[in-house]
Amino acid sequence: MDKGLGMALPAEGEEIEISKKNILNCLINSTGNVLLGGEGVEIRNLSKTVRQKLVENDKLVISVKAHKAASYRDYVAVIDQLKRANATRISIAESN
Repeated sequence: MDKGLGMALPAEGEEIEISKKNILNCLINSTGNVLLGGEGVEIRNLSKTVRQKLVENDKLVISVKAHKAASYRDYVAVIDQLKRANATRISIAESN
């Protein structure tokens, strides 16, 4: 347990099984376009959309994956929008 937060973090290298219904994929392509759950969303509207999704499912994990040619600026903008939406479960997926 970590500082009484009521949660245990997995050991390094340990994988946790998460139900697919609790995963929302957020993909950033090479031109900065974002797909959230397979639907196009403008970065500036991302926090509002994610906030609505979190109301529907409070166990939601946002899995962020950026194309290797995506700009760092777009990546940071997406993470900022997720923070504004109060998303606390964010997974960073590796780019291929």
